[in-house]
Amino acid sequence: MTPFGLKMRELRAKKNVNQKQMASDLKISAAYLSALERGHRGIPSWQFLQRVIGYFNIIWDEAEGLQKLAATSHTRVIVDTENLSASATNLANCLAGEVAKLSDEECDELTDKIIKLTSK
Repeated sequence: MTPFGLKMRELRAKKNVNQKQMASDLKISAAYLSALERGHRGIPSWQFLQRVIGYFNIIWDEAEGLQKLAATSHTRVIVDTENLSASATNLANCLAGEVAKLSDEECDELTDKIIKLTSK
Protein backbone atom coordinates (compact mmCIF):
# COMPACT_ATOMS: atom_id res chain seq x y z
CA MET A 1 0.00 0.00 0.00
CA THR A 2 1.18 3.52 -0.70
CA PRO A 3 0.77 6.57 1.55
CA PHE A 4 -1.72 7.94 -1.00
CA GLY A 5 -3.68 4.68 -1.05
CA LEU A 6 -3.90 4.62 2.73
CA LYS A 7 -5.15 8.22 2.80
CA MET A 8 -7.77 7.42 0.14
CA ARG A 9 -9.07 4.58 2.30
CA GLU A 10 -9.23 6.86 5.33
CA LEU A 11 -11.11 9.52 3.36
CA ARG A 12 -13.57 6.95 2.00
CA ALA A 13 -14.19 5.56 5.49
CA LYS A 14 -14.75 9.05 6.86
CA LYS A 15 -17.28 9.78 4.11
CA ASN A 16 -18.76 6.29 4.55
CA VAL A 17 -18.47 5.42 0.86
CA ASN A 18 -17.20 2.16 -0.61
CA GLN A 19 -14.80 1.77 -3.54
CA LYS A 20 -17.53 0.84 -5.98
CA GLN A 21 -19.58 3.95 -5.17
CA MET A 22 -16.58 6.27 -5.27
CA ALA A 23 -15.43 4.80 -8.59
CA SER A 24 -18.89 5.26 -10.04
CA ASP A 25 -19.09 8.84 -8.78
CA LEU A 26 -15.67 9.66 -10.28
CA LYS A 27 -16.47 7.76 -13.48
CA ILE A 28 -13.48 5.42 -13.19
CA SER A 29 -13.33 1.66 -12.83
CA ALA A 30 -13.53 0.13 -9.37
CA ALA A 31 -10.55 -2.04 -10.37
CA TYR A 32 -8.42 1.07 -10.99
CA LEU A 33 -9.42 2.61 -7.66
CA SER A 34 -8.70 -0.65 -5.85
CA ALA A 35 -5.29 -0.99 -7.53
CA LEU A 36 -4.46 2.61 -6.67
CA GLU A 37 -5.37 2.10 -3.01
CA ARG A 38 -3.43 -1.17 -2.76
CA GLY A 39 -0.31 0.31 -4.34
CA HIS A 40 -0.56 -1.67 -7.55
CA ARG A 41 -0.70 1.54 -9.56
CA GLY A 42 1.79 4.37 -9.61
CA ILE A 43 1.26 8.02 -8.95
CA PRO A 44 -2.19 9.24 -10.02
CA SER A 45 -2.49 11.94 -12.64
CA TRP A 46 -2.90 15.57 -11.62
CA GLN A 47 -6.39 15.57 -13.14
CA PHE A 48 -7.45 12.53 -11.12
CA LEU A 49 -6.00 14.04 -7.98
CA GLN A 50 -8.03 17.22 -8.53
CA ARG A 51 -11.19 15.12 -8.92
CA VAL A 52 -10.44 13.34 -5.62
CA ILE A 53 -9.83 16.67 -3.88
CA GLY A 54 -13.20 17.92 -5.15
CA TYR A 55 -14.96 14.66 -4.31
CA PHE A 56 -13.92 14.86 -0.67
CA ASN A 57 -14.23 18.68 -0.49
CA ILE A 58 -10.61 18.98 0.59
CA ILE A 59 -9.17 22.48 0.85
CA TRP A 60 -5.86 24.27 1.39
CA ASP A 61 -3.34 22.43 3.56
CA GLU A 62 -5.14 19.10 3.38
CA ALA A 63 -5.24 19.30 -0.43
CA GLU A 64 -1.53 20.13 -0.51
CA GLY A 65 -0.87 17.22 1.84
CA LEU A 66 -2.77 14.84 -0.41
CA GLN A 67 -0.77 16.05 -3.41
CA LYS A 68 2.48 15.44 -1.51
CA LEU A 69 1.33 11.94 -0.55
CA ALA A 70 0.54 11.22 -4.18
CA ALA A 71 3.96 12.47 -5.25
CA THR A 72 5.67 10.15 -2.76
CA SER A 73 3.63 7.09 -3.69
CA HIS A 74 5.86 5.54 -6.32
CA THR A 75 5.35 1.79 -6.17
CA ARG A 76 8.66 0.92 -7.85
CA VAL A 77 11.46 3.19 -6.78
CA ILE A 78 14.78 3.30 -8.60
CA VAL A 79 17.71 5.05 -6.97
CA ASP A 80 20.42 6.06 -9.43
CA THR A 81 23.70 6.17 -7.51
CA GLU A 82 25.97 6.35 -10.58
CA ASN A 83 27.50 9.71 -9.66
CA LEU A 84 27.22 9.36 -5.91
CA SER A 85 29.78 8.24 -3.34
CA ALA A 86 30.37 4.66 -2.30
CA SER A 87 28.66 5.46 1.02
CA ALA A 88 25.52 6.67 -0.76
CA THR A 89 25.50 3.58 -2.98
CA ASN A 90 25.92 1.37 0.07
CA LEU A 91 23.01 3.11 1.82
CA ALA A 92 20.74 2.68 -1.22
CA ASN A 93 21.60 -1.00 -1.56
CA CYS A 94 21.22 -1.64 2.16
CA LEU A 95 17.81 -0.01 2.21
CA ALA A 96 16.69 -1.90 -0.91
CA GLY A 97 17.74 -5.21 0.61
CA GLU A 98 16.48 -4.67 4.14
CA VAL A 99 13.40 -2.41 3.95
CA ALA A 100 10.98 -5.36 3.93
CA LYS A 101 12.27 -6.38 7.37
CA LEU A 102 11.44 -3.02 8.97
CA SER A 103 8.23 -2.30 10.85
CA ASP A 104 6.05 0.67 9.94
CA GLU A 105 7.33 2.49 13.02
CA GLU A 106 10.96 1.86 12.03
CA CYS A 107 10.26 3.06 8.48
CA ASP A 108 8.65 6.23 9.82
CA GLU A 109 11.58 6.81 12.16
CA LEU A 110 14.13 6.43 9.35
CA THR A 111 12.08 8.65 7.03
CA ASP A 112 11.90 11.37 9.70
CA LYS A 113 15.64 11.13 10.29
CA ILE A 114 16.44 11.42 6.57
CA ILE A 115 14.13 14.42 6.21
CA LYS A 116 15.79 16.13 9.21
CA LEU A 117 19.27 15.43 7.86
CA THR A 118 18.50 16.73 4.37
CA SER A 119 16.59 19.85 5.42
CA LYS A 120 19.51 21.46 7.24
